Amino acid sequence: MNILRSLKDFYQRSSILNFNVVERDSWVLRQATDLPAGSRILDAGAGSCPYRALFAHCDYKTQDFTSLQGEQLSGGQYGSIDYVCDIASIPVEDGTFDAVLCSEVIEHVPDPVAVMVEFSRILKSGGRLLLTAPLGSGIHQEPYHFYGGYTPFWYDKVLSEAGFTDINVQANGGSLRAFSQEALRFMQMTMPFSGILPFFPSLLWLPVWLLLLPVLAGVIPLAAHLLDRFDHKQHFTVGYFITAVKG
Repeated sequence: MNILRSLKDFYQRSSILNFNVVERDSWVLRQATDLPAGSRILDAGAGSCPYRALFAHCDYKTQDFTSLQGEQLSGGQYGSIDYVCDIASIPVEDGTFDAVLCSEVIEHVPDPVAVMVEFSRILKSGGRLLLTAPLGSGIHQEPYHFYGGYTPFWYDKVLSEAGFTDINVQANGGSLRAFSQEALRFMQMTMPFSGILPFFPSLLWLPVWLLLLPVLAGVIPLAAHLLDRFDHKQHFTVGYFITAVKG
C-alpha cells in the first residue's frame, strides 16, 4: 500500500507524467507571486479552492455554483465559497477586484462569452484576468460540460470585445506532450483486472499490456518531454494559459 501511495505521489508531482496539472499549477503560482500584497482577487469556479494558499498575501475571495458531487471535485469537496451564484452574474459592484482567476471552468458553463463580459465588469481598470482552459478534453463533471475547449482565436476575439487588452495566450505543451498524455490514459484505462475489462479478456490482455507499459508509460512520455520543444506550431495542446488586462 505504501508503494502504491509513493507511486501515486510521484505521478502527481512529475512534470513528465502529469505535466498538464503540474505546469498549470506552476503557472498559477507565478501569477500569484506577481500580484502585489493586498490585491483583491476572485477565484471564480473555485471548487475545492486548491490555490487558496498561493494567494495568502492577497484578499482572496471565491465563487462557485456548488452543484457538483464530491467525487467530481479534485479535492473531494468544496472549499469555503464566498459567493454561491451563477458565474455570469456575481453579486458584487463594478470594478471590485484587482484580479480574477478562473482555472479549468469555462468549458463547464453554457455561455462563456457572458462570463468574460462579467469578469470585465467586476475587474478594476488595469485589473488582470488569469484564465486556464483546455483545448480538448473528454467529458467530465457531467452534466455540466458544454464545450470541448477554446482556441487562441476565440480568446483574442471574445476578450478584446469584452474590453480586455494585452491578451497573452500560452500553450500548455505542444502536440507531442498531448499525445503522451493520451498514451498514459490508454494504459490506465486498459489496466488488466482494474474492473474496466472482464476477467477473461484481462487475462489475455495482461502480457500485451505489460509489454506496452514501458513504451507508452515510459519511453513515449520522456521522448515527448524532450522533443516537444521542436513543435513550434502547437496546433494541438492540452490547453492554454491566458492573461489579459481590463482596458
